[in-house]
Amino acid sequence: MNIFETFRFEIQRVIQSLFDEGVFVDLPDTSRISVELPRERGHGDISTNAAMLLAKAANIGLRELAAQLAVRLGSLTSVDSAEVAGPGFINLKISACYWHDQLRIILTAGIDYGESGIGFGEKVNIEYISANPTGPLHVAHARGAVTGDALAKLLKKAGFDVTTEYYINDAGAQVDALARSAHLRYREALGEVIETFTEGLYPGEYMVPVGQRLAETEGEKWLNAPERDWLELFRSVAVDMMMNNIREDLIHLGIRQEIFRSEQAIIDSGEVDKVFKILQDQGLIYVGVLDPPKGKKSDDWEPRSQTLFRSTAFGDDVDRPLKKSDGSWTYFANDVAYHYDKYQRGFKQMINVFGADHGGYVKRMKAAVSAITGLDDPLDICLCQIVHLKKSGEPVRMSKRAGTFVTLRGLIDEIGTDAVRFYMLTRKSDTQMDFDLEKVVEQTRDNPVFYVQYAHARCKSVLRNALEVVNAEDISRKKLAKAPIGLLNNPAELDIIRHLAAWPQTVETSAQAREPHRIAYYLNDLAELFHGLWNKGRDDASLRFIQRNDQDGTLARIALVRGVSTVIASGLDIFGVKPVEELR
Repeated sequence: MNIFETFRFEIQRVIQSLFDEGVFVDLPDTSRISVELPRERGHGDISTNAAMLLAKAANIGLRELAAQLAVRLGSLTSVDSAEVAGPGFINLKISACYWHDQLRIILTAGIDYGESGIGFGEKVNIEYISANPTGPLHVAHARGAVTGDALAKLLKKAGFDVTTEYYINDAGAQVDALARSAHLRYREALGEVIETFTEGLYPGEYMVPVGQRLAETEGEKWLNAPERDWLELFRSVAVDMMMNNIREDLIHLGIRQEIFRSEQAIIDSGEVDKVFKILQDQGLIYVGVLDPPKGKKSDDWEPRSQTLFRSTAFGDDVDRPLKKSDGSWTYFANDVAYHYDKYQRGFKQMINVFGADHGGYVKRMKAAVSAITGLDDPLDICLCQIVHLKKSGEPVRMSKRAGTFVTLRGLIDEIGTDAVRFYMLTRKSDTQMDFDLEKVVEQTRDNPVFYVQYAHARCKSVLRNALEVVNAEDISRKKLAKAPIGLLNNPAELDIIRHLAAWPQTVETSAQAREPHRIAYYLNDLAELFHGLWNKGRDDASLRFIQRNDQDGTLARIALVRGVSTVIASGLDIFGVKPVEELR
């Protein structure tokens, strides 16, 4: 239980006692009571709107109710004072002893500190990346990849049973174009000069190894054969090789997804027919002609009769085609079947991480998944906006192989996995991001990657230097949990402990909001507090972490440093980033 839930419980207990005394006619609903940090630090440590929310249900006025609540909350051993402020907020100042106990809890728990049970083990499927297997992953995929992976780790820490998944789009026109591109490279590998590529094919040099592989394994047998004879084979080989490359790129990014699900396998299994019948039985299928879309033309719109899903019944703007006028399934129909497949595998909560170019797909997918599952809003979609890659403020291209986009592998080779992962998570995913290759490796305060890692490296430096004053066994987490932490009474020291104690709530609120970037904000604020205390020690020797003539004071401060490094490591673990021991 995080500290805010602890005080919520105390507030509920006080309200129960007031009800027993007749202050309330009926026991009021306390579910909407907020317990949070005050907007201004000078207003105390914790603030609640309980009196304002419950005043209508009380037999006394708002101010009197707030005063009674404040008196009873102020009597708690963990509370130094409780004051009524503004229109009826109650601000609590928590005792230093309570914060000292929180540091002991952190040291005892270690990197597991912040783990929560709010997920109650509920199964969640997170699908992310799912790039078409028609080429290497590029920088635009990096943000969705990192966001999805961090979100999975965040939800696991919050107590959800998470499965990560990649949907392989290996059916349809784009993989047929891939097969034709592979055939051209195959002919090239056998000595033919290919000067031009038909529009719509994939001319990138990454297709050269595919052609070479086919030439080695197949010889000249498909050189002059009709397309219908070689298309399926070339498609299969090309997709397999592209997916192997994609898996390797993901491993370099620190991502190992648990499931790779094939679109073609979904089609072959008959799932599309199955979901069509489910929707048909619900009266959600009809044949009609849609009005032409406004603005950009939709890929699935035709000026002819189509088989439509009544998605407007579930909040969509227009109904959506499941079949084209020629009777073939739309991509949307395949995607609906895929989500039904997830549902059949036991997932009642699904999260998709999409690129911003899929924004128009959100309403139709949410409508369809609600219809086929009968659940209320089972699908959450996280959109990732564009990343503008720059160097010295100028747009940059790094891929010599493709020539038209920046490869993910190239980005990793340029700045490293940890820098890519952390920096991609420093902004909310649905906002555009400028990613400057020079700034992300600068050792300055303005670089959040460096600033947080520098805090952790400083912690480790202090722990190493402490061995000159204390024994190694004395600075283990379990030993430090029993150190004289009560000596930490400077406001800057207590501010750090307060922030550390807010880590479990940060994990929970970030998980509930599906926003891992909040972790970056938290870590940056923690680093700022720690660097601030470090700098104070330069001017005030009594605040230095290592006191050569005061072993108890040193142990207390080492306990604080160990707590900071522990929580930073816990946060970086969610990001899939390795905390550094020292910076060079």
